[in-house]
Amino acid sequence: MEYNLYINGKSVPCHSHMDIFNPATGELLGKCPVAGREQLDAAVSAAAEAFKSWSQTSDEVRKAACHGMGKILEDHAEELAKLVTEEQGKPLNGLGSRFELGGCQAWTHYTADLELPVKVVQDNEEGYVELHRKPVGVVGSITPWNWPLMIAIWHVVPAIRSGNTVVIKPSPYTPLGTLRMVELMAASLPPGVLNVISGRDDLGQMMSEHPGIQKIVFTGSCATGGKIMASAAPTLKRLTLELGGNDAGIVLPDVDPQAIAEGLFWGAFINGGQTCAALKRLYVHEDIYEDVCAALTGYAANLPMGNGLDENTALGPVQNEMQYNKVRDLVSDAVANGARVLLGADPKEGPGYFYPATLLADVSNGMRIVDEEQFGPALPIIKFSSLDEAIEMANASENGLGGSVWSADVDRAKEIALRMECGSVWINKHGMIQPNVPFGGVKKSGIGVEFGEEGLKEYTTIQAVYS
Repeated sequence: MEYNLYINGKSVPCHSHMDIFNPATGELLGKCPVAGREQLDAAVSAAAEAFKSWSQTSDEVRKAACHGMGKILEDHAEELAKLVTEEQGKPLNGLGSRFELGGCQAWTHYTADLELPVKVVQDNEEGYVELHRKPVGVVGSITPWNWPLMIAIWHVVPAIRSGNTVVIKPSPYTPLGTLRMVELMAASLPPGVLNVISGRDDLGQMMSEHPGIQKIVFTGSCATGGKIMASAAPTLKRLTLELGGNDAGIVLPDVDPQAIAEGLFWGAFINGGQTCAALKRLYVHEDIYEDVCAALTGYAANLPMGNGLDENTALGPVQNEMQYNKVRDLVSDAVANGARVLLGADPKEGPGYFYPATLLADVSNGMRIVDEEQFGPALPIIKFSSLDEAIEMANASENGLGGSVWSADVDRAKEIALRMECGSVWINKHGMIQPNVPFGGVKKSGIGVEFGEEGLKEYTTIQAVYS
């Protein structure tokens, strides 16, 4: 099936296409349009023209349009979930594609009801001053391949809710679901408010350089985020960048290893570990180190891996060959440097990028599997003896997206959380983000936040009105 672009309220065919394959089977799934500068210019022009009227619409109109998009997502949830599984690989069930579509709906409806009222900052004999939040203009959204539809929603809905218009470019690995979703959701909006173009990586650079785009929102790797920041600099675009994680978890000796094993596993292996805020490094106190290793291994040993369209599958493939090879390389390097394999590390030949859930013990900071973000189904487990040592190792990273503390003493865990250098810290869980809580990173994990009122403000400028 050949897919089209969607620009200015119309399905737009493209003369060039690229093949998109199912990562579980290797089979051809569809043909994605490859847009160039001409199509990008058309999408930006349509968005700029639509901005003139959309930015002046009432709060109630924008709210209703966003709720309308949420209703469309509900009506087409199963169709879109199946498409996500086919092109991304994640299972339909569990924390998979149906979960992703549920998240799309929840974030859309919650964001629709957010408001940014006029703020009075002065009202006295010296004068009256109001602060108004105004939309930025045309927003360029560049999304990744791991949660292709939910992250698109995180970009698109707050932009539209606050009065902006959007041009979105999905990852070249997983474009089909976004192309279909945008075409569906755009029925709730005037032409030109939401446009989707697809293509290769060079299209993203064209967007970040484009003088007609006033803001870029990007989710992806630190390296690409840096390139976007550099190419956006000449036009002084506003940026929201949610970048790499390499999240650390610290397990204190007062926990019950069996009780936390399931939470630890899914904190690390949600979406096969292909999640920015997944648990990537696990630091466990020496008193319970072997018990935690055993409990994790016991939980993970019998989870079925396979084609996500099988209703019984718990873990799907790595999404693409490049990421599969990176995970395999990091695990091989760790084993060569003394890591003890508790589970996995033995990929089988055959169709699909299936890398088994892998647990590695006896690793340490300085090994690549710890220092680099693996972004896949492999978890290094590091032993520590003192709490200060654990915190120092957890913070010894260029990243700072999320972290977690696992303890029976929640108050003590909160004290430790405040010493961790990351944007979010969870107690006795990991990665459970919410639409009402701002989410973002420190250090090289990004700039700005998403979600909630704070995230909505990122799509606006402030205008002070004196009277």
